[in-house]
Amino acid sequence: MTETTSHTNRAPRSAVVANPAKIDDWDGLRSTVDDTLIRAGWPAPRWFETTEDDPGLGQTRSAVESGAEVVFVCGGDGTVMSAVSALAGTEVSMAVLPAGTGNLLAANLGLSTDLATGLAVALEGGLRRLDVGTLDGRHFAVMAGMGFDAHMLDATSDTAKKHIGWPAYILGAMKHLKDRPMRVTIRIDGGTPMRRRARSVLVANVGRLQGGLRLLSEAQPDDGVLDVAVLTPNKLRTWMALGWGLLRRTGRVPALEVFRGSRIEVLSNRPQPRQLDGDLIESGDRLIVEVMPQALWLCVPEPADHPDLSVDAAAAADRAGAAVSRSSRTTVTS
Repeated sequence: MTETTSHTNRAPRSAVVANPAKIDDWDGLRSTVDDTLIRAGWPAPRWFETTEDDPGLGQTRSAVESGAEVVFVCGGDGTVMSAVSALAGTEVSMAVLPAGTGNLLAANLGLSTDLATGLAVALEGGLRRLDVGTLDGRHFAVMAGMGFDAHMLDATSDTAKKHIGWPAYILGAMKHLKDRPMRVTIRIDGGTPMRRRARSVLVANVGRLQGGLRLLSEAQPDDGVLDVAVLTPNKLRTWMALGWGLLRRTGRVPALEVFRGSRIEVLSNRPQPRQLDGDLIESGDRLIVEVMPQALWLCVPEPADHPDLSVDAAAAADRAGAAVSRSSRTTVTS
């Protein structure tokens, strides 16, 4: 059941956990965030910078210990994933300020890299409690994957993502279309083992991939279960049929099986690259994932109860633009 609310404190204490390596104009970011929040009547936020050794877990925990009620996370997928691990199970909410070359959670929110919209969403006060997945002591909000999807991420350079955006992933994917499949055994909620020759297995809380492509049309972020996508294309034409089926979304999608459960065990016949929320982790021969139902408060566009988190993000962007316009007129008048 969807659980939504809004900030009970209309001027909550906040903090910003940001990755300076992903931000071109650090001083500009700080000035924009501080000024926007202060104009809205919020106290000035505390700032925490991530490091190469700690991409955000320790900083987010420090932000919570400092009394923050809202933590703004500004960085790539690794920063967001680290913040999710620190905030899962707490009453502190997370707001996403996208940065970097790719951000799966932001893609599912429909926020792209729009700083003004991210701030507007938090200021509007819409909150939604989301499920969180766990894997080897880590937490994720979007998806975990093993096989082709992680190969694709590994083959896509930051330079390509910076210059051409999400289409860079297509170039990375093409390098691995002919890789041999992995033999996997899949068990869901302790049920009968299923054996497949798969190219990729994804365990997802929300259904969109990079570029906004919706892989799992029925995935909901707060239903207490995770959706499992097993991709089994074995030839180029099967890949093309799979891609066309995802784009059209009419009837069954070729080479794609979908399951659902609260505990998913995937065992491979050989180690595979793995990823969490679009960030590569160490390779392994298993993917054992469990769900933490409604474990994370997330700032979302109003209304906060739509199954698709990106709905009304455009309206939030319009409201953010209107607020900036009003602020500019006020500044000129004064």
